[in-house]
Amino acid sequence: MTKKTYRNAFKMKLKPGYEVEYKKRHDAIWPELEGLISESGVHDYSIFLDEETLTLFAFQKLDEGFDDNYLPNHPVVKKWWSYMADIMETNLDNSPVAIPLTEVFHLD
Repeated sequence: MTKKTYRNAFKMKLKPGYEVEYKKRHDAIWPELEGLISESGVHDYSIFLDEETLTLFAFQKLDEGFDDNYLPNHPVVKKWWSYMADIMETNLDNSPVAIPLTEVFHLD
């Protein structure tokens, strides 16, 4: 039986001058974070950068039953947020300001 997945997209904002650093940090993503993301039910996760506006566009597939509260409350994710806070727009808890996007078209 095939697992049911759902598409999810959101945008974030990079601070000016940190394009190379953002890519560098993600190229060296911590193995424990990568494993945690996969184990939580996130797959096919990509982040794209609009270099003109410094907007980061994230797309991911979520397994059915994905718990929206699990990752934001995990210590490894909180540590990553602190690590990234100097180069992104963040909330008071260092989580990235992430704005959900509404899907208006999809073609398989």
